[in-house]
Amino acid sequence: MIMAKTSKKITAQVGVIGGSGVYEIEGIKGLREVKIKTPFGNPSDSLMVGNLEGVSVAFLPRHARGHKILPSELNSRANIWALKSIGVEKILAVSACGSLKEELPPRHFVIPDQLFDRTKWRPGMSFYGEGIVGHTQFANPYCAGVSRAVFDAGQSMSLPMHLGGTFVIIDGPMFSTKAESKAWRSLGFSIIGMTNLPEARLAREAEICYMTVGLVTDYDVWKEGEEVSTAHVLETIHQNVANVKNLVKRAIPKIAAVERNCECATAAQWEVMTAPSAMNKKTLKKLDLIIGKYVKKK
Repeated sequence: MIMAKTSKKITAQVGVIGGSGVYEIEGIKGLREVKIKTPFGNPSDSLMVGNLEGVSVAFLPRHARGHKILPSELNSRANIWALKSIGVEKILAVSACGSLKEELPPRHFVIPDQLFDRTKWRPGMSFYGEGIVGHTQFANPYCAGVSRAVFDAGQSMSLPMHLGGTFVIIDGPMFSTKAESKAWRSLGFSIIGMTNLPEARLAREAEICYMTVGLVTDYDVWKEGEEVSTAHVLETIHQNVANVKNLVKRAIPKIAAVERNCECATAAQWEVMTAPSAMNKKTLKKLDLIIGKYVKKK
């Protein structure tokens, strides 16, 4: 159910999920606050929908305005379903992260191309279950086309951008131990954080192109004398938040122009293993937005 002050159908081409310190984007025209009730519960917050640089955009603060939701408490199914329900096909997600490499210092931007899951307690890791079985290809977790578009936007602004690398995701809310941090480094990971999963998995199941901009705030705890702290993270985010917002503005038109000839666009076509006649009808109703067009053809 979409609740807004207008009867006009509300749609958006691009979704922006804001991470720590990024709760809104200035300059959106015709801004409307849209409350969406999903089959999976409530999203983190209302969607702020409007026009940015000539593109219809939906902005969602991942942790809610005021930063009230832990990474492990996020209802990512509701967040992704809400964006999908208004037509979003591409998502730019902003995530604060720690660096696991000397050459990725604080205030730099990293656009990873791989994920490594070290979470244990995350709810809603998939839209599937409860009578419908689906298995999704996830070898390349980030959309290469959208990632490149954002990287190019950052380079055109002379921002310190890095393309590629592995983002390891932990539950939190505590930061790593030194032993853990050194282990992640020995495995060759680039950055570490507490978001992106199950967010990226769900976006792929929902056939949404997804990428993330990792805002490096610290060196995790492996570098002596520069160990991460909340105060350190907040200070770095505050110093760099203007660059993040300007990057989003510059990137939106480039993202919108990316052709959807990627694996993300048809990911759900071959996901479902369950025979249509055996599907739980209640679950199928919840997933109609994602797989209805394929199930109805069988």
